[in-house]
Amino acid sequence: MSGREAPEGKKLIRSPSGLRMVPESRATQSPFGLEEPPWVPDKECPRCMQCNTKFDFITRKHHCRRCGKCFCDKCCSKKVPLPRMYFVDPVRQCAECALISQKEMEFYDRQLKVLMNGATFFVTPGTSEKTEMMVCRLSNNQRYLFLDGESHYEIEISHISTVQILTEGFTPGENDIHTYTCLLESEHIMEGGNTRATGMLLQYKVPGSDELKQIKFAAGEDFSSNKKLSATWLAAMHKAAKLLYESRDQ
Repeated sequence: MSGREAPEGKKLIRSPSGLRMVPESRATQSPFGLEEPPWVPDKECPRCMQCNTKFDFITRKHHCRRCGKCFCDKCCSKKVPLPRMYFVDPVRQCAECALISQKEMEFYDRQLKVLMNGATFFVTPGTSEKTEMMVCRLSNNQRYLFLDGESHYEIEISHISTVQILTEGFTPGENDIHTYTCLLESEHIMEGGNTRATGMLLQYKVPGSDELKQIKFAAGEDFSSNKKLSATWLAAMHKAAKLLYESRDQ
């Protein structure tokens, strides 16, 4: 196991929101994680922030663990897993946040495993004309992107600045950019319809440098099964980029 993937210590803490199993060091936290929100003080929410029902001895107030707002039981009754905040058990969330968390569970249940299992791409670093077949995968601790072939690259997820997913059916150029996620400037733009992802342009910074490096991933054309796996991996990477954007924008 690479030193980059060595198991990192965790500790169990109790917060007002519930039990959380968090990394011992903030430096080892998942780049997809979210901080617990501050709760809206009880004295500032005499009514439910969704249905406007007045709180009293019968109608009690509850705080959503994801957004921190106050709701009545009817508007904040769902208990949904929230792994992005390291909760051990499902926690109470308002209807809007519960829907978001339920959608994110697909990433944690399926797409995260796809990224860790990896896929094969033709990789071109920078402006080089040399292309190399490499297996690309996310590290077990979710903090690095590993590229393995004759060469070896390790890209720290937190240092990725831009992700561009390329789609089938266009010639190279501006029109082949289906999804553009600029993680440093907090912009997110989605384009296009249901076309299949065929590649990715990644820009990132090397630790200790402000210089942006670029690397291009292209799915192979020869093996349909590998091409399908690569497209699935790219779709998972697209979702990961969105979560990373949300974590930075918090």
